[in-house]
Amino acid sequence: MTGTTTAEVMAELAALEDPRVRQVNEKHGDDHGVNLGKLRALAKRLKTQQELARELWETGDTAAKLLALLICRPKAFDREELDRMVREARTPKVHDWLVNYVVKKNPHAEELRLAWSADPDPVVASAGWALTTERVAKKPEGLDLTRLLDVIEAEMKAAPERLQWAMNHCLAQIGIEHAEHRARAIAIGERLEVLKDYPTPPNCTSPFAPVWIAEMVRRQV
Repeated sequence: MTGTTTAEVMAELAALEDPRVRQVNEKHGDDHGVNLGKLRALAKRLKTQQELARELWETGDTAAKLLALLICRPKAFDREELDRMVREARTPKVHDWLVNYVVKKNPHAEELRLAWSADPDPVVASAGWALTTERVAKKPEGLDLTRLLDVIEAEMKAAPERLQWAMNHCLAQIGIEHAEHRARAIAIGERLEVLKDYPTPPNCTSPFAPVWIAEMVRRQV
């Protein structure tokens, strides 16, 4: 479907709009009504189209932004472009897909990680922490894990929700992946009690870090 215009794609997205899907998504802060399976099917038909992706992003429409992230070329964005995009990605799903599907695959990921982690905007900072969590798991060389735990211990309890979630994920990942820091990670989680009472469906792991760490370590044995 190369040569497809933005207007044609927007019309197709409008046709996929489902009020029931929108109702569910809006409970999670995502203002769109397109089933994600159908969105992915559309992306598969469109294939990679970087310019179309840029145009879809610029519409400001959440479903269009999600589609843009599926058909873009992650390595084609420069640092300034990604920095602007993360500040425009205000809904959770767009923010999550941008970081995981695009930024993590971009050559500027590490410099953005450092810049975003220190950003005063908590949503932008949460993107920096998400990239840090990725490094904790896959490329910990050069990371000061003790200092990360110091920051988490001092700041996570009072952090805004999105930033708190990202810091908690990093705390759990340190405990899961690095046995020498596990006892401290668990102790921090137990003392701060962040997400301790989070409602967790049956057969799902609690996001409360001590429980999360224990379950993931058990599975590694």
